[in-house]
This record gives sequence, structure tokens and C-alpha cells, in this order.
Amino acid sequence: MAAQPKILIVEDDAHIRRLLRVAIERAGYAAGEAATAREALSIADIDKPAVVLLDLGLPDRDGLELIQLFRGKASVIVVSAREDTGEKVAALDLGADDYLTKPFDTEELLARVRAALRHHAAGASGQTQITAGDVEIDLDRRRVRRAGEEVHLSPKEYDVLAELAKRPDRVIGHRQLLRTVWGPAHEDHIDYLRIVVRNLRQKLEADPARPHLLINEPGVGYRLMDRD
Repeated sequence: MAAQPKILIVEDDAHIRRLLRVAIERAGYAAGEAATAREALSIADIDKPAVVLLDLGLPDRDGLELIQLFRGKASVIVVSAREDTGEKVAALDLGADDYLTKPFDTEELLARVRAALRHHAAGASGQTQITAGDVEIDLDRRRVRRAGEEVHLSPKEYDVLAELAKRPDRVIGHRQLLRTVWGPAHEDHIDYLRIVVRNLRQKLEADPARPHLLINEPGVGYRLMDRD
């Protein structure tokens, strides 16, 4: 029998920590808890969690500092009361997989956890075939199909889609996409990205005006949804 994926909850509020643990365990995952950054790092070294649910307002250290320490070891979902867009962008730029603002819906949280686990597993297996709705993306062959028909994309359109497809259902920041696809000198040229995303929606969405695949996170970035 396969071992349950381990989820580490890093939260100094005991009530929220309890709610998160109940939700995680009811969903069939093993949950660990930490109330401080020091405790979180110690537990993570022992338990090797696949996903960390991280509050930013910890008593002994800013949660943003922990994101880089977990990077490459676990998928990090920030669960914080901080609503500032700058905080979200900073967390994503540091390597967080996702950001959920308190108060949160439990089902939405679990959906984000499932997405993070898929990303963690895909990274371990080197997955190169991505399916999102009726769109198939072959990262090895740089080929995109919609409903079985090949779709022609410009180099920049493909590169943006590929970056999103490498981390499906994870929000990727504007600056990160611009830096990767256009280069560091173009990190502030968000209009470049908006034009490319608009073109991608015209080619890949059933209704470009009501996108279901390429989702905008206002002021933060985009995500490719890999579930209905």
C-alpha cells in the first residue's frame, strides 16, 4: 500500500492549524504541524513533506524567508492573511507554488493541495506530456493540439504556454514569465505578456472572453488550469 503524501502545516494560530489538520486528514493525507519557523524546519528535515502550507506571520521569522529554504524539497502553498499584491508576487518570485488568502474555502485549499502534489510528482517523474481540457502540450516536440488538431503558435506564444504547462494549476508571476521568455531587460513589459495571453486564448479557449484554461490572477500572474 502506497504511503500517504505528507503535508506540513506551518501556522502559529492553534485554531487555524487544527482546522487545516482536520481538512487534510479527511482528504486522506498525513498531516504534520509546526507553530514556528524553527519547529517547521526541524520537522521538515525528518518528515520530508511533499507540500508545506505556510503562514507568513510566524513569531520567530518571516514566512517569506522559509520559502527559499523549502524550495526544491517541497511544494509550498502560502496560506496568509496578507492580501497585498506585492506580498503575493514576492512569495511566488521566491519559489512558492501558490498563494491562498485567509479566510479560505476548504475545498479550494484541497484543490490547491492536489495540484501541488501533482506538480511535485510530475517534477519527480520529468513529465513532458501535459493535458489541460482538450489541449495537449508535448514539451519534448514543442507541439500543441486542441481536440486532436495541431495548433500553430508563434515562438513567444509557445514559450509562455510551455512555462505555464511545466507547472500546471500553479500561478506563475508576470515578472517570472517575462524574465524567462523575453529576458531580464523586459521584466516590466507586462503589455507583451497580455498580448501573447490574449492570442493564446483566441487559439485555445472555447470562449476567449470567458477563459477556463488560461486564468488571470489579477496583479500577480497566470495559471494553466489542468482540471475542469
